[in-house]
Amino acid sequence: MTMDARKAAEQHLEAWQAGDPEAVAATAASYSDPDSGGELSGAALAAHAAGTLARFQRPRFLVDRVVGDGDAVTLWWTLQADHRAPYLGMPAVGGTVSVQGSDLVTLGADGPHVRRCFDRLAVAETLGYSARFVPAADEVRQFGVSARVPTGRTEPPGVLTLTWLEVRDDAEAADVDLLSVEVVKSLRASKGFLGLATFDVGDRKFTVTAFDRPESVRAVHARPHQRSMRRFFKGGLCTRVLTSVWIPSDIREYARCPACDTVVRVGPDAACGCGWIPGDASLL
Repeated sequence: MTMDARKAAEQHLEAWQAGDPEAVAATAASYSDPDSGGELSGAALAAHAAGTLARFQRPRFLVDRVVGDGDAVTLWWTLQADHRAPYLGMPAVGGTVSVQGSDLVTLGADGPHVRRCFDRLAVAETLGYSARFVPAADEVRQFGVSARVPTGRTEPPGVLTLTWLEVRDDAEAADVDLLSVEVVKSLRASKGFLGLATFDVGDRKFTVTAFDRPESVRAVHARPHQRSMRRFFKGGLCTRVLTSVWIPSDIREYARCPACDTVVRVGPDAACGCGWIPGDASLL
């Protein structure tokens, strides 16, 4: 009995839903999706399916619509799956992703060819992430993303620390992000902690932290930080790490008067000629 494209599409979808990478590969002569990097088949397709199923477990497909018959058919579906491993640099949130997509299935002499389409931005948004676009790197610059952890304290810092970690891939970057959350939580409990800023550029993750005085830097030796250092020295995490401590020699802050546009240096007894007094801003 000759198989039509609709039956082939249903069998391929069933293989994904069963969580069986080998069956996924067996039901498609070729396959592509936004994460595959091109068309895959055989062992390469099975490996791709295994990686996808590790990140998004227990996939549940609901077929919304079927268009076509004979040698070509499109299945429009809604997918729900459990996010259990990093994806596009996003740490596993343990929640459920819900996204709509489609499978275009055409029959060839060698079997079914599947082209899957879905919106990766929609996947990110359903996991609680918002997209930010940055220019591609050129021969001079690299671009990235940043975050800020303020405390509301406004006194000038007595010391700054600069740390960066070099990561291998998105999965390791997500692992570092999870460790960083624990380190930040421990720092916020320190009396000497003033604020923190992080930024990712290329394959490096930077952290700049402000403390009230050099003695307070000892707070970074709390248990989460020690655990992170052990992961680097004994657990194989990251390829390179830099840590440093900096003592500021001069700190200046300026504010522009909203009434007369005069620039005023922020500090004790600072005031604009029109009487405006600049408020303190959180340092980081």
